[in-house]
Amino acid sequence: MNHKERVQKIIANSGITSRRKAEQYILDGRVSVNGQIITELGVKAGSNDRVEVDGVPIEKEQPIYILMYKPRGVVSTVEDEHDRKTVIDLLEGLNFRIYPVGRLDYETTGLLLLTNDGDLTYQLTHPKFKVMKKYLVTLDGILLREEIKTLEKGIMLDDGMTAKCKVKVIQENKKENSSQLELTIHEGRNRQVRRMIEYFNYNVKKLKRIQYAQLTLKGLKEGESRALTPHEVKQLKELT
Repeated sequence: MNHKERVQKIIANSGITSRRKAEQYILDGRVSVNGQIITELGVKAGSNDRVEVDGVPIEKEQPIYILMYKPRGVVSTVEDEHDRKTVIDLLEGLNFRIYPVGRLDYETTGLLLLTNDGDLTYQLTHPKFKVMKKYLVTLDGILLREEIKTLEKGIMLDDGMTAKCKVKVIQENKKENSSQLELTIHEGRNRQVRRMIEYFNYNVKKLKRIQYAQLTLKGLKEGESRALTPHEVKQLKELT
């Protein structure tokens, strides 16, 4: 798959300049795609296209694939308008632009992938590929057996019906009226797991993503990260 992106984004991702300045380069007629000068901002190009600025080809970055154990209190973005710590801040010394594959919200911990491989990001986050994600959920109550069955079959949220999922009860504490579940889904909607629990009028006390496709947090502590092995990258690409 040759996933295409806007040319100004490709230029910005190469580290030459910001996206805004890249847009001006295009408007000024300084950018070409496969030898043709472009002056419109809507033009897209893929990995097989040759993009040049002032006649100099854009050098494509080496692909980077990182698995992070995201801690609480960190946002899954490259920059934050409220000046909160981002996952990129945890990757000190990184000289390449890199982006999270999807997001974990501010309070959620666990497995997060980061890469500069736009094609793989697109494939992993597109709903049709149904990449498996497993979460450990601690909630302020105990789901009834009928509620678990309903959850597994799919429930109606404000953005549509959820797909079938798998629920495994890890522990129940009737004295404290709390429980812990292992929830496996194949979707990636915004705050989906929290909303699925809230549907039954319970609140999530803790949420941790423990698995993404075949990848786990084994060997990592909160805030730590590691590069994926070539074999792990190959497995991810074979998912789609």
